[in-house]
Parts: sequence; C-alpha cells; structure tokens
Amino acid sequence: MIYIALLRGINVGGKNKIDMKKLKQTFEKAGMGYVTTYINSGNIVFSSKGQANHELSLQLEQAILEDFSLPIRVTVRNMTEIRTIMEALPEEWTNDAQMKSDVLFLWDEINDISVVDKLPLKPGIGHVIYAPGAILFSVSKEHVIKSGITKLAGTNLYQHMTVRNVNTARQIFKLMQVAEQEKLHAEGNPRE
Repeated sequence: MIYIALLRGINVGGKNKIDMKKLKQTFEKAGMGYVTTYINSGNIVFSSKGQANHELSLQLEQAILEDFSLPIRVTVRNMTEIRTIMEALPEEWTNDAQMKSDVLFLWDEINDISVVDKLPLKPGIGHVIYAPGAILFSVSKEHVIKSGITKLAGTNLYQHMTVRNVNTARQIFKLMQVAEQEKLHAEGNPRE
C-alpha cells in the first residue's frame, strides 16, 4: 500500500532542520519502499505492507528520533484516505495571489467532524469542509486576517494537525499515484 507521512514542524524558522536526502535514507532503513520526498516541509511518499497508520507513525517517529535526535510528530495517511480528501477538495480552490487554500491534516485524536466547530473561524468568511482525516479551508487573501484562521496557530488544537497548502496537497497526491503505478508495474500487475 502507498502512504504519505506528514511531518509536523520541521525546517521551519531554522528549527528542527532535517535534510530530505537523509530523511529518505531513514525511511528506507526503517523498511519503507518507493520512498520519495517532496519539498522541505516533511512530505514523504512510501510503500509498506499492511501496517496500520498509527503503527507506521510510531515506527517512523522512533526512526526519526534515533537518526536526528528530534521528537517529530508524524501522521500517516494511505492512498485511499488521501484520495477521499482530494475528491472533497474543490477544483477551483487555489493558493495564489487571490486565494489562500489549505488542507489541515488531522491527528487521529481530533479526526472528527466536530473539530470544525472548535476552529477559531468567523462565520461567513471563507469556506470550511471536513473530509475524514482533514479540514479543507479556503478564503480570499484580503479576508485571511478577518477569517480568524491566523488565531489557530496559538491553540491546543493546532498541535494536533499539520497544514499543507492545496498546491502541495495536490502534488503529494500525484506523487502517490506515480508510486502506486511504479509499485504495481514492478509487481507485474500494471493498471491502465
């Protein structure tokens, strides 16, 4: 199965620096296959055989701690879960000069639709969608501050999620699809 590991809080503001090439080696050493990293914010596509997401998270957190001496939180989502999130993401949402659109990937302990009501958002400003495993949020750039989304960073809730903009989320999904095709091809079972 193909997975994405989303690391929280690495290479931000000069803190928790992790080299992506070394991180790839850490994943391979931990037994993961088809390992691909994407940008410096801690997005790693990989394959593994049938382990539960939380087991993989714990295994990878331990491997990162051993190799980098950093207690980094990792959330893992499989291909099916990411596909569900991407299908819920409106195509017209962008992250550009006019619009800010993000995917807030949720840790299991807060992965429930009720989390939407706990967000410090002002009603009527921006759009919020819950998809199992994530909250999708979009607002015009001119209303970012008014929306309340910037207040999220100071909350306990924020400690149980990791955020990627929609451009990054879409690219992660593409990389997962490529890895899935490569894995199927290598196993002699190519899909059309």
